[in-house]
Amino acid sequence: MTRFGFSHRFCTTLLCLGCVIVTPCIFTGCERTNPHQLQGYVEGEFVYVASPLAGSLQTLHVQRGAQVAAGDPLFALESTPEKAARDEAQSRLVQARASLEDAKKGRRPSEIESLQAQLAQAEAALGLSEKELARQEELSRSGATTPQDLDRARSMRDQAREKAAQLQADLKTAQLGARSDQIAAAQANVRTLEATVAAAEWSLSQKSQAAPQAGLVFDTMYRQGEWVPAGRPVVALLPPQNIKVRAFVPEAQVHTLHQGDHVQVIVDGASGPLAGQISFISPHAEFTPPVIYSRENRSKLVFMIEVTFDPESAATLHPGQPVDVQLGS
Repeated sequence: MTRFGFSHRFCTTLLCLGCVIVTPCIFTGCERTNPHQLQGYVEGEFVYVASPLAGSLQTLHVQRGAQVAAGDPLFALESTPEKAARDEAQSRLVQARASLEDAKKGRRPSEIESLQAQLAQAEAALGLSEKELARQEELSRSGATTPQDLDRARSMRDQAREKAAQLQADLKTAQLGARSDQIAAAQANVRTLEATVAAAEWSLSQKSQAAPQAGLVFDTMYRQGEWVPAGRPVVALLPPQNIKVRAFVPEAQVHTLHQGDHVQVIVDGASGPLAGQISFISPHAEFTPPVIYSRENRSKLVFMIEVTFDPESAATLHPGQPVDVQLGS
């Protein structure tokens, strides 16, 4: 009797426990899930703003959590070397342009006036020598002069003529300026220095960075005074249009979805669902282990989809936040 009574009480206890376990299943665990509702999470694609040049962080204009508009200053690195290089390049360019203008011009006005005066003297001497030659020729016909005097007068006339021609050529050369090849070389030097100035100004401008688009300052990676290597992000921005929801659709259901389909996204604590649109359906399957290509385990294949929103709705979401995606309108 004792053994029978113990067995009876043991079976009764198991039966009661079974009722306790089965009862919640009836109301919760055995409830059929909605096949059109998926679990997902909020994902953000950040815009990392960096400078292509290295330097110490001189000024940080923003803090985490701030909203910035496109063009707002974000940070500035120390730029003394870049300013010095820009100023030197500009000075060299000014010098090269002055040299080019000087090469295009002739001699100074006072030098040209001196040549003009010398030419006038030579022309006057030429006129006098021509008159003396004419007089000697007249005297030679009457026999009142010697052949030597006639030859001397003719030589003085020729010398005066050559001197006037030389001064005319010198004056023309002085008014022309430098040779064409020298001017071309000076122009090429000016273009080279203009490119150097442009490169120096670009380098200087890259030490200060502004917001490429409006968004939330999600994080700042450095503090003022710290050394920032070239290309390292200093500020991470999260534009509203870069906020999306990622969810995973079973293999048997992915063929019913299309890019552009409208969905409802349910967020905990929100007053109502957010209207979204499927912007991407992954062409590659993802798996839950074990990965076995069999008909029995095919239900473990899932495909990732991405849902985007209008900027106002996206601004209310936070990366990492769990959500539910209701398929259909």
